[in-house]
Amino acid sequence: MKINYISALLLALAATPALNAAEPQNGSGETDGYRLVWQDLFDDGELRVDRWEIEVNGNGGGNNELQYYTDRESNVRVGDDGRGNGCLIITARRENYNNRNFTSGRIISRNLVTFKHGKIEAAIRFPTTANGLWPAFWMMGNDHSEVGWPKSGEIDIVEMGNSNGIANGTQDRYFNGAAHWGQGWPAASYAKDNTKAYSLQDGEFHLFTLIWDEDNLSMYVDLDKRPVQTPYFRMGITADNPGDEWSPGNYFHKENFILFNMAVGGNFTGIHDANGITALSDANGQKAEMHVNYVKIYQKGTPDESLYTIAPGDLAGVDTPVADEPSLSVAGGYAQAPDSTITVFNTCGAAVACGHDRVPLDGLDAGVYIISASMPDHTETLKTIIR
Repeated sequence: MKINYISALLLALAATPALNAAEPQNGSGETDGYRLVWQDLFDDGELRVDRWEIEVNGNGGGNNELQYYTDRESNVRVGDDGRGNGCLIITARRENYNNRNFTSGRIISRNLVTFKHGKIEAAIRFPTTANGLWPAFWMMGNDHSEVGWPKSGEIDIVEMGNSNGIANGTQDRYFNGAAHWGQGWPAASYAKDNTKAYSLQDGEFHLFTLIWDEDNLSMYVDLDKRPVQTPYFRMGITADNPGDEWSPGNYFHKENFILFNMAVGGNFTGIHDANGITALSDANGQKAEMHVNYVKIYQKGTPDESLYTIAPGDLAGVDTPVADEPSLSVAGGYAQAPDSTITVFNTCGAAVACGHDRVPLDGLDAGVYIISASMPDHTETLKTIIR
């Protein structure tokens, strides 16, 4: 865990509301023991370079894609979406650029924001994808630069624009989650496609959530609106066969980074000719936009989790106990819980301080910590702090 600058002790328990946001940025919230530990609300007016790298290439992504990814503001920017929401805005355009017929954007958090296990989600407004746009919210192992794909592992939380949706005439409702891994090509893969009863390209934001723990990858859509639902994708990743190099459990228990992009054409869409891209036309000015209102990471503070950032996320700094946990407070440089055993863990799960009733925090290095208070009734209360 390395955090280069944090000026004050912050409780990572609440989101900072955007002053002009037309829609709340609450996500699915701190449910089932998960606490918010990092988020980007995209309300700063510019893309944070200490959180995101803009990729620049025209290599086709290994999928025969037709776009050239640029770092121009015309393809990647942060700004108002016209409705008062600060957003990441990725724009695909039909234009001749570096021997390609299209441009678009792709951002990654590699080596800037990475984590292992937790709940991650993003609120996304998709454009009309048919025919030929391929927007995605996904992750890869942060060791990708060293081991390559598919050894890095890949978790696709949501993709739209697949050729099956085009063939079925359900492009606005057809989407999938997927995972890819293995020692080489062809990779091992598991994908689950879905056709919703309602449109996911209706001009509104939809929330896509991955819950990633030691046992499963589980994905949900609109968990904020329907908190009880069956995941649209679930795959077991228990590391029960370490001797099998192709076992998924050997690929999905390490820090991952986050990606957002919108490809044009390619194998996923089944379109390899620029003339087949009807989603970019004179009717929309030969361009289409993908909007991301926010992305959030939640964790429980268990030893299997980890988080790495070089700068804090958009988290509110408070120094008082929250209403539903009055027995554990962080104030005046101390963690306090009457008649309780208090343990402070770093994000690698190592205990760095311990005591009864009251533990000083001033000696801790800058970083993210999980404070556990074991109560007399054998219940446990957790708080995440950034120091």
